[in-house]
Amino acid sequence: MAVATIESVQCISPAGLHRMAYKQWGDPANPRVLVCVHGVTRVGDDFDALAENLSDVYRVVCPDVVGRGRSERLRNPLFYTIPQYVSDMVTLVARVTGVPGSAAHGNRVDWFGTSMGGLIGMVLAGQPDAPIGKLILNDIGPTLDPLAMKRIATYIAQDLRFDSFEQGARFVRDVSASFGVHTDAQWHKLAADVLRQGEDGSWVRHYDMGLSAPLQASTPESAQAGQAALWAAYDGIGCPTLLVRGALSDLLSADTASEMLARGPKPQLVEIADTGHAPTFVSPAQIAIARRFLLGESGP
Repeated sequence: MAVATIESVQCISPAGLHRMAYKQWGDPANPRVLVCVHGVTRVGDDFDALAENLSDVYRVVCPDVVGRGRSERLRNPLFYTIPQYVSDMVTLVARVTGVPGSAAHGNRVDWFGTSMGGLIGMVLAGQPDAPIGKLILNDIGPTLDPLAMKRIATYIAQDLRFDSFEQGARFVRDVSASFGVHTDAQWHKLAADVLRQGEDGSWVRHYDMGLSAPLQASTPESAQAGQAALWAAYDGIGCPTLLVRGALSDLLSADTASEMLARGPKPQLVEIADTGHAPTFVSPAQIAIARRFLLGESGP
């Protein structure tokens, strides 16, 4: 069984330095690297099943984006934005492709991004001389449904405390129903990954409540400008790309997915039935989708 280690890298924002933690699977000297980045209120532990499965081929690196999980919080929460996250990932990629004693794989990595992690990958992959070889965008695109964004913003801003882990786990399961069908054990892990017990004995979610600050400061004009910037980045992507869509997704619409197929990297598309936002890639069938795209493996 593969064993993961917890590492960290120092990054910088306009408000000062912070450390970003990441979970690393596989041979630490392996020059072939896959970076997996989670959704807005999730953590790198989400990718444990996928990372363990792929660690025979890749060194798999799964960061906790700043403000989440094991990573430090920003001094100014207004910097919890995609440009800051992209900056942090450039630092991370430089770290993991420059391991002493290994030949860097052309200073490139492959990328799996769920939701927010896909937006980060999209912006990074759209840059000239981008360090991304293959890109998987998991249920995300440049156009974000306003109602879905409102739902997510409301969820982020709820400063909830639970009397027991079981109570918190029920909440996580209820608000994550769009993830699709999972076993009880899988739901337990999805909850355990994002719940922390405080000093008073109550259970809270792992992230900085300040994550909601940029969303609350957003205006229709800034949202429109942000969407235009995302489309510009998407149109600049030149690497092979796989677009995954939950067939019931309220964040990545079928119309947006269709437009993405005709623009930018003209990706392959896989839709996952009976799933909304977002597929978790913990099941063997979903993991096989990633392996086929990343490794060229044949399969059903």
